[in-house]
Amino acid sequence: MSLSDIKALTFDTGGTILDWHSGFSTLLAKTGAKHGLERNWHDITNDLRRRSLGKMLNLGKDAPPAYNFDGAHRMVLDELISEHGLDAFTEQERHAIAYDAVHNFECWPDFPQVLPLLREKYFCASFTILSFRIIMDTARRNGLSWDAVFSCEAIGKYKILPEAYDTVAHYLQLDPSQICMVACHNFDLDAAKKQGYKTAFVKRPQEWGNDSPPDPEPNPIHDIVVDDFPSLARALAVNIS
Repeated sequence: MSLSDIKALTFDTGGTILDWHSGFSTLLAKTGAKHGLERNWHDITNDLRRRSLGKMLNLGKDAPPAYNFDGAHRMVLDELISEHGLDAFTEQERHAIAYDAVHNFECWPDFPQVLPLLREKYFCASFTILSFRIIMDTARRNGLSWDAVFSCEAIGKYKILPEAYDTVAHYLQLDPSQICMVACHNFDLDAAKKQGYKTAFVKRPQEWGNDSPPDPEPNPIHDIVVDDFPSLARALAVNIS
């Protein structure tokens, strides 16, 4: 099947759509300043992301998940607070960083205006390891209207387990080859490709702040590689005039 056979786009959301680095680092720095604490907030932010992501990928492989991404954020934040001498952070402040900040992440600016145009031609769904509530709250904050939200929280098998991709194709009632997974991460796209999806790599060079993304170079197996969402729309023959 060719790109013309695509009927649905499924979007990684945590880094491809939402700017998690700015959301975390801004509040960490603000909270630290309140207590007169100076740290490398940039590196702490990336460590928070890296460790919490590590707690989520393949979750559910050997046993039912005991927590969602909100729980992972809080567990890792508490670890980092202990490691970096941030015990002055109050319970309310810890909740604000691990929960409130995340549920108010802002979109990358190139996405909100393109989504409605993509929806004119395709089913557009968030397919994510984030919790349902994160997607609901960030959608309302950023004015996003998804056709559906597929959170691994409900599937019980988290990316990059093959069952996650198979389940989404089942509920969309489409052959995997009729779905295009959209992400800025090779690990997600590679797993989707193994299950028969089309794949589109959208570059997010600032996802990790000033650090280079862990996998900045798209795998050559992907069907589409673009720099931003307007370019993705054009690659899919969607008019963005």
